Amino acid sequence: MRLILIVMGALWGAWSGLLLPRAAHRLSVDPEEPWKGQCPDGHPITGPFDGWLGRAHCATDTDTTGSYGPTPPSGTPDPTPCGSYGPNTPAVSTATALLCATLAAATGPHPELLVWLLATPVAVLLALVDLRVHRLPDVLTLPLAAATLTLLGITAALPVADAAGSWPTALYGGLALGATYEALYLLNPTGMGFGDVKLALGLGTALGWYGWPVLVTGAFAGVLYGAVYGLGMVALRRAGRKTAIPLGPFMLGGAFTGLLLGAFAVA
Repeated sequence: MRLILIVMGALWGAWSGLLLPRAAHRLSVDPEEPWKGQCPDGHPITGPFDGWLGRAHCATDTDTTGSYGPTPPSGTPDPTPCGSYGPNTPAVSTATALLCATLAAATGPHPELLVWLLATPVAVLLALVDLRVHRLPDVLTLPLAAATLTLLGITAALPVADAAGSWPTALYGGLALGATYEALYLLNPTGMGFGDVKLALGLGTALGWYGWPVLVTGAFAGVLYGAVYGLGMVALRRAGRKTAIPLGPFMLGGAFTGLLLGAFAVA
């Protein structure tokens, strides 16, 4: 059974990972700027869900429904396609597949696995955007927190579910970690963005599912990963002491570590 879940998790991660680079490209904008509607060469991005769903690849179509719109009336050929854009698609797909497969291996046949698998592509997308533009969009962080709390609540309420966590602790964990990051933000607004505070709500909810020790471990691991990265960049002289670094990927990495430890503990 666990092997089947691992395979299914890997397939889900690989497929969903193929769609993330386009979304990462469109979301990688500065605050107050609209989401990108064009590829790097200026070709309009079209497709399902107003162009949000699809591969990050430009290809010239020969018919009037091509990815760049109708063929120009003058009969001139479409612009030269720019090919793939955004983050490296094979790398993103592989990484997402590995994350999902690892979570499936650790969690096993517990219903919260579905929550982790659904949240993983969003987490990867958040990490990609934060690495590119140092931003964690509200359109991702807030729904992630709300969906995680709601889905874990449904999981805990299922009469036949073999859930391995506690929904009240998940709720309190999200509030606690969010409040902690908000306090840190108020003490040092230049050290992090308010997007990190909103991300902490969702991560605290997921980690709190497995209890307070897991929450503390995952939160500490995220801080540790960020500190090691920052010190490494300073040591390599690629950053200064006051250089801003994206905290989101390290917070997510710490949460992933905590979830694995929590899942293994109750497996």
